[in-house]
Amino acid sequence: MTPLRILVLCTGNSARSQLAEAIFRAEGGDRVRVESAGSLPKASVHPLAIEVGRDLFGLDLTAHRPKPVSQFTKDRFDVVVTVCDRAAESCPVFPGAPERVHWSLPDPVDRQTFEEVARELRPRVREFLASR
Repeated sequence: MTPLRILVLCTGNSARSQLAEAIFRAEGGDRVRVESAGSLPKASVHPLAIEVGRDLFGLDLTAHRPKPVSQFTKDRFDVVVTVCDRAAESCPVFPGAPERVHWSLPDPVDRQTFEEVARELRPRVREFLASR
């Protein structure tokens, strides 16, 4: 079976999309190939994304790095998931016309909102993968 190719997009690729990427990998295992990117990527993954991923779900985001969406515009994906409204509005066209899914999540600014976003992402990812 060919793995489902997923790209998760956000503006900064430092929080929501990084958490989503890690959750997709943990939940999907060999069934998925997932990347994340940003339209205006930050210099590093937000420390609270790393902390919350580890504390809530045992995920290790320490090796994750923000990447520009331009790095993936020639790649083929089955699905492009946008996790912020700005990324949804500026999402580029990808080869093969992948399915587009939008999850409007708040921009986390403190530990509490990082936890809320992570707790909202996990069931969305699970439901998405269960439908495939």
